[in-house]
Amino acid sequence: MSGSRALSDHLIPSETGQRGRRSPNTESAPVSAGKSSTVHIYFAAYLCAVVLIFFGTLRHLAAFALHREYCSHIPFIPLISAYLIFLRKKRIFSSIRRSFSIGSALLLLAIASFWLSRNSAFSLNENDALSWATASIVVICIAGFVTCYGARASRHALFPLLFLFLMVPVPTVVLEKMIFFLREGSTSVTMGIFHLLNVPADRNGFTISVPGVTIEVAQECSGIRSTLALLITCLLASYLFLRTNIRRVAFVLLVVPMSVVKNGIRIATLTLLSLYVDPGFLYGRLHHEGGIVFFLLALLLLAPILWLLQKSERPKQPKVSVRADTQKRDGNAAAVAEKTKPAPDR
Repeated sequence: MSGSRALSDHLIPSETGQRGRRSPNTESAPVSAGKSSTVHIYFAAYLCAVVLIFFGTLRHLAAFALHREYCSHIPFIPLISAYLIFLRKKRIFSSIRRSFSIGSALLLLAIASFWLSRNSAFSLNENDALSWATASIVVICIAGFVTCYGARASRHALFPLLFLFLMVPVPTVVLEKMIFFLREGSTSVTMGIFHLLNVPADRNGFTISVPGVTIEVAQECSGIRSTLALLITCLLASYLFLRTNIRRVAFVLLVVPMSVVKNGIRIATLTLLSLYVDPGFLYGRLHHEGGIVFFLLALLLLAPILWLLQKSERPKQPKVSVRADTQKRDGNAAAVAEKTKPAPDR
């Protein structure tokens, strides 16, 4: 009897919220609330050490982001990730348990990966070598977080930690395929708009000819920069405003088709303005600096979809423990029995 009770105590979560016994080889004892500030200091010192050790690579990444339009978001990613952790700080840091084994394993793998990225035997171009090295540094930062705060806190901070991988420049192969797909989709949408408006147009690859002007959907017009910005915005919106993962994934998957539609509308608008208003629209400020206008248009189209997904979720029910619920039912039953109890004869 005592053996079965011990087994049930090990498998069934206790009333204090702990899920079974803690493995002594995985995490240390919980850190008290008074000492949590010390852990924050340790982690901040760890990040400072990472910056100093990999300063050359990080400086290269910053310069690379300044000269590549599709990497202009990179400097903002660590700040956004830190802010997301700050928003969920009570939940993330509610139970701090240092995890040296998992953190050390991640750290060793990341250091080995960084060393391989610097190996000239792979003959990587600048973009791919920097992508590999940056991804390794991100894993090194995550390893420090796991070591200082433990696996449970890392699970609660999973999205902000994975969000850091948006610092990694898109590898060349992936980038080329993305640009080709965006060019193909934007050209098709533009042709569809012309057909709807009864504008005569002929297509040859990525070139569209209309009476009076011929345009080409070049790589610079693919909308890769706005697509990445839209992806980041949708990731943040899904994390902050949606609770179920299936709705989050569904909302993020809308990024690519919405970006293609937005870019097609932009190309068609500029072409029609150059035909019927002023040919300078194809070379003016709206062409080179008007991307923000159509980016806001995409956000306006996505806003009602996000609202519908949010409304479709069931309202969050308050958690009530089984013991408290049983006591409440017992109390109600006792009250009913007391009221229905016949009065004693006098």
